[in-house]
Amino acid sequence: MKFLLKVLFVLLSLVAIVLIVALFVDGKFSVSRTVQIQQSQATVFEYISHLDNQCKYGVWQKKDPNISIKTSGTDGTVGYISSWDSKVEDVGAGEQEITKFVNGSRMETEIRFKRPMEITSKAVIEVKIISENTSSVTWKFEGENPYPFNLLGLFVNMDKELGPDLIGGLKNLKIILESENN
Repeated sequence: MKFLLKVLFVLLSLVAIVLIVALFVDGKFSVSRTVQIQQSQATVFEYISHLDNQCKYGVWQKKDPNISIKTSGTDGTVGYISSWDSKVEDVGAGEQEITKFVNGSRMETEIRFKRPMEITSKAVIEVKIISENTSSVTWKFEGENPYPFNLLGLFVNMDKELGPDLIGGLKNLKIILESENN
């Protein structure tokens, strides 16, 4: 009996230490990638400002050919929501809502993941003019893992987890837009 109490005490102590450490771990993350596209800023922005186009260039939708997507509102306007549901664990379920447009060069969205974990993140796609027919496109994700899941930040590098997906999507976007009208 004393042995079981000692084991229980050790286990509870370890859990307490982990939870205390989690109090001091910053759960915020920010990941971004950039690509140049041989198209005007207006052409690129017109394309990315419609969430439905992400099905053509985003990598997450391509991971599940049977993904269920539902929409509400008018695409390309603030308040438009695209919801997804997938049985593929890497894709999960959630919704993305257009929250803001800035000067025809920046679109901000809120992404509300429901599965595999409930978390809300911000995504930004910004298009900058390089020259008349060349644009720089940056896709950025920002978020915060809630306590105690913020502890995962010690073991999971969000830049390495999300970065390849962002650059993959941007490369797909580049191929699509540079093949148009050529």
